[in-house]
Amino acid sequence: MCLTTLVTQQAPDFTAEAVFPDNTFGSITLSGYKGKYVLLLFYPLDFTFVCPSEILAFNKRINDFKNKNCEVVAISVDSKFTHLAWKNTTVDNGGIGNVQFPMVQDLNKEIAKSYGILFNGSVALRGLFLIDPTGKVRHCVINDLPLGRSVIEALRMVDAVQFSDTHGEVCPANWQEGEEAMQPTAEGVASYLAKHAQ
Repeated sequence: MCLTTLVTQQAPDFTAEAVFPDNTFGSITLSGYKGKYVLLLFYPLDFTFVCPSEILAFNKRINDFKNKNCEVVAISVDSKFTHLAWKNTTVDNGGIGNVQFPMVQDLNKEIAKSYGILFNGSVALRGLFLIDPTGKVRHCVINDLPLGRSVIEALRMVDAVQFSDTHGEVCPANWQEGEEAMQPTAEGVASYLAKHAQ
């Protein structure tokens, strides 16, 4: 199997039906988010096990993403009606409640396929794609079905991409917002490592 990365490439555009935070249905187009950062959150299926833990964890920090000009958009191969039923089911009964980001239907699996994460022709792997305001993919992580993702790391990557975009510096391992970064030169790296590499 030959896989190619989308990082540094334009994110595949799509238009699809979704259920919105106010529980209405409508059409969503990725390119309509130009000018904002977007976190595409692919997950396998509604009414499953790891998936609600991820959806609820991202929803809990949704204002942190919005405060960084970053929109979260969830996508699975379920229908918009199944998404709504899942939202209308309480957490203690296996639902997710009224999450505050759009949930896109990918019934024909074309979106998952275009992002290279369709698994066995049936469901999406746990793919997370961070897209910048120009529509370019800057970061992605793809997990196997049993492995949930880190909201904290997703927020850290939003911070890192935005910092690099704003300041032209590069972010070293484990960089956090507010910490020193590196100038992308041999001297800059040497200076940083002399102070921080222990």
